[in-house]
Amino acid sequence: MERESRQAHWEDVYAKKAENEVSWFQENPAPSLQAIALVGATEASAIVDIGGGASRLVDQLLAKGFHDVTVLDLSAAALEAAKARLGTQAAKARWIVADVTAWQPPATYDLWHDRAAFHFLTDANDRAAYVACLKRGLKPGGHAVIATFAPDGPERCSGLPVVRYDAESLGRALGREFRLLQTRRHEHATPWGSRQVFQFSAFRREE
Repeated sequence: MERESRQAHWEDVYAKKAENEVSWFQENPAPSLQAIALVGATEASAIVDIGGGASRLVDQLLAKGFHDVTVLDLSAAALEAAKARLGTQAAKARWIVADVTAWQPPATYDLWHDRAAFHFLTDANDRAAYVACLKRGLKPGGHAVIATFAPDGPERCSGLPVVRYDAESLGRALGREFRLLQTRRHEHATPWGSRQVFQFSAFRREE
């Protein structure tokens, strides 16, 4: 999918649906928080949430005292929904409307978090661009927490095809600079009660 089409798709989704009307909605992003804690992130860690949309992860991070949090998403509508929910607290985070495959990170981060953005990149060139951005944006010694649909997870989401991964195939996609620390299987319950199987993998970027 071309970048312009990808952005138009997600703007349309968030313009038409409330945050709890999409399959990926989580009241409590516990799997992400557990993975972030696993890699030893502290309140001073610079964290970027790729494809964060209207996710409540930023709410939880700010509430826990993290003070260097950036949320990036293709959809301005999604980020506006998150900011409206946070109210005055939204000023404590940075908000970026961008396609990660074309983004030039303005800084380097200690932790790169991605719940279900990478698996939408079905084109090899888009995946390569994502990994190049990851390498520009993540400090050596930093950590990447990336969640995708597992091999037995859905083949499509939001009307789009996805690429399913286990920890090994995801590691190959990221390259040798990234060492797998841990992977966990997670069964996500959608707002309407169906089940989606994810894998959450944590990697360290080697020095």
